[in-house]
Amino acid sequence: MEIKITKTQNPTELAEEGTLGFGKHFTDHMFIMDYEAGKGWHNARIVPFGYISLHPASTVLHYGAEIFEGLKAYRLADGSIQLFRPMENIRRMNDSADRMCLPKIDEQDFLQALCEFVKLEERFVPHSFGTSLYLRPYMFGNDETLGVHTVKRATFMIIGSPSGSYYAEGINPVKIMIENEDVRAVKGGTGAVKCGGNYAASNRAGEKASRVGYSQVLWLDGVHRKYIEEVGAMNVMFKIDGEIVTPMLTGSILPGITRKSCIEVLKSFGYKVNERLLSVDELIEALENGKLEEAWGTGTAAVVSPIGRFSYAGKEYDVNGGKIGEVTRKLYDTLTGIQWGKVEDTFNWTYKL
Repeated sequence: MEIKITKTQNPTELAEEGTLGFGKHFTDHMFIMDYEAGKGWHNARIVPFGYISLHPASTVLHYGAEIFEGLKAYRLADGSIQLFRPMENIRRMNDSADRMCLPKIDEQDFLQALCEFVKLEERFVPHSFGTSLYLRPYMFGNDETLGVHTVKRATFMIIGSPSGSYYAEGINPVKIMIENEDVRAVKGGTGAVKCGGNYAASNRAGEKASRVGYSQVLWLDGVHRKYIEEVGAMNVMFKIDGEIVTPMLTGSILPGITRKSCIEVLKSFGYKVNERLLSVDELIEALENGKLEEAWGTGTAAVVSPIGRFSYAGKEYDVNGGKIGEVTRKLYDTLTGIQWGKVEDTFNWTYKL
């Protein structure tokens, strides 16, 4: 694939790495590629970062035809840069495209776009451990007519954001509120798809949790309002009476790449990982009788985020005394060690540029 590159004439001053936060700063350029039915993907280009123009009737604005991904570029001690399991993100985005009737992208073209973009923005990949260049590939329909139909025109873009910790708390345990009113998704819907509508629908519960001092919500299934599904921006795992339990993928849960990686790492540690239905009643019982030893969320942005407290039905429950657990710490250290090149990648997950 030929990618035309137009470099900015006004390079951005780099932010201090200790002040990065998450999603606040952006690189100098963005990747754009266009799709048209009958013509396919074309006009791949990297241009200076800036606003985009959309027709007022654009499909994405009226019917939510949009999907996205999130992955990171990591700076190693020798100054080189690597990605973590990029093909998993590429394939998941094509799965999302299939569900949302958006056009798929050739896997190698997608990978080339990511690599060329990161190489051009190399100076934005920070050096401090725990920091990274967060990459956001996304696609949206932009037909210029009203009416619900399969997308005939679309745009694919990649932007980058040098980032620090996702949570202000860092690796310290976060507080999670179990939501029992709103639901995130149902089987057969778009719960397994990384699309904007899923996140917009979660904002009301997230705001309710934030008002009482909780970082995110833990969703229950949309049919029975009974089974644990996932945290707002993460999958979730529990250590119950020595066994690792995580909700099974039922079609309403995002198949997380970090989730998948955690399962493989945990099995390499010798732990049994049980992917099954887990009811909120079972979880609360384990909290009350002391069998819930650890709990953590998993996702690209936070990697592994220990959970120190749950709130449900007006009651609060501490996990492991509100401290990070041994398994959670080991899992975090191993995954981040592989991502930043401090731990040998025996899984062959990293992709060096």
